[in-house]
Amino acid sequence: MTRILLAPDKFKGSLSAADVARALASGMLSVDSSLETVCLPVADGGDGTVDAAVTAGWDRMAVTCSGPTGEKVNTSYARRGDTAVVELASAVGLELLPDGRPDALGASTFGLGTVIADALEAGAERIVVGLGGSASTDGGAGMLSALGARILDADGNDVALGGGALRGAVHLDLSGILPSARNAVFELACDVDNPLLGATGAAAVYGPQKGAGPQELLYLEHGMRQWAHLVRNAIGRDVSGLAGTGAAGGTAFGAIAVLGAAAKPGIETVLELIDFGSALASADLVVTGEGSLDEQSLHGKAPIGVAHAARAAGVPVITVAGRSVVGLDRLRPYGITASYALADLEPDPRISMRDAARLLHEVGRTLATTHILEGTS
Repeated sequence: MTRILLAPDKFKGSLSAADVARALASGMLSVDSSLETVCLPVADGGDGTVDAAVTAGWDRMAVTCSGPTGEKVNTSYARRGDTAVVELASAVGLELLPDGRPDALGASTFGLGTVIADALEAGAERIVVGLGGSASTDGGAGMLSALGARILDADGNDVALGGGALRGAVHLDLSGILPSARNAVFELACDVDNPLLGATGAAAVYGPQKGAGPQELLYLEHGMRQWAHLVRNAIGRDVSGLAGTGAAGGTAFGAIAVLGAAAKPGIETVLELIDFGSALASADLVVTGEGSLDEQSLHGKAPIGVAHAARAAGVPVITVAGRSVVGLDRLRPYGITASYALADLEPDPRISMRDAARLLHEVGRTLATTHILEGTS
C-alpha cells in the first residue's frame, strides 16, 4: 500500500493547514481509495503552531487572556506531559487587533504571559513559544509583567503597557516572577535573527508592519533602549545585541534575558513537537506547501523544512501552493521533485482563495494519477 504523508502549512487567508491536507487527501482517495493518506499539518512557529500540535495528538487547553490592546481573547495552547506549546499569534497577534486597527505604541504581550502562566500553573515545565505574528513592540515587557515582574516609573508606579510607555520606565523589579517560570525551560520557535536595537532592530525593521509611523518608530526605539538598560541592570548583563532578540517586537529579548530561553528555527521546532520523523519513516511520498511559495520560502519556511527532513530520509517531496514564483529548478536541490500551484488552475487570486478546497481536491487527483498510479516523479 502506498503511504502519502500530507504535511502542508496553512494557505493564509484561505484554509488552515489541516483543511489543506484534507482537501488533497480527498482528491487522492477519489482516484484510488486504497491509498493511505496521513494528514500531519505543520507550521513555522506562527499561527497554526498549536493546531499542528493538537492534530498530532496533543491536548488542547482553553484559556482566556487579554489581546494585544487589552480586549478579551479566548485562545488555547497545546499540552503533552510536562510540555506546553504556546502561540503568540493566537493571544496577542496582529490578526487579533480590533477591526484591524494597529496600536504601535500601546499594544503589548501581556496576554502571552497570561497563557504561559496558565500552562505553568497546570504543571508544564517546558514551554515552547511560537513567536510569529506579533502586534506589539514591547520587548516582552508585557509578557514578563503577567509573570510577576514590575516595571516602575520615577514615582514608583507601574508603567502602562506597550512599548511606548517604556520610555518613562526607570526600574525593573524581577523579585515577583513566578517560581515556576524561573524553574521552567523555555524554547522559542523563531526564524528572525535581528537584534533588539538599531537600524536592524525590532522597532526599525518590524515597527512599520505594526502601524508605526516615523515619530512612533522613534518613540519605540527609545522605549526599547530604556527597556534594554533596565533589563541589563536587573540581570547584570546585556543581551540586546544577540541575534534574534528582536523577534516578535523584542519578545525574544525578554524571554532570553529574563527566562533563559533558547531560540530554534520554527519549522525544526514544530517537526520535533509533532514527531514528524516517525511519520516520515514509513512514508513513500511527502506532499507539503503553503499559500505563497516564494523566495522567502527558501529561507527556512515550513515547506523547505519539511523537504529538508524528507530528503534526509530519502523520501521524495512534492509541493503545492496557492501561487508559486519559484521554479522547479530552484526547488530540486531540496529534494522536491514536482511543484503545483492553484494559480495554474485558477489565475484570479480571489476565486483561487475562495475555491481553494475544490482546487486542492483537483490537485490531489492529479498527484494520485501522475505521481502514484503512473509512478512518475
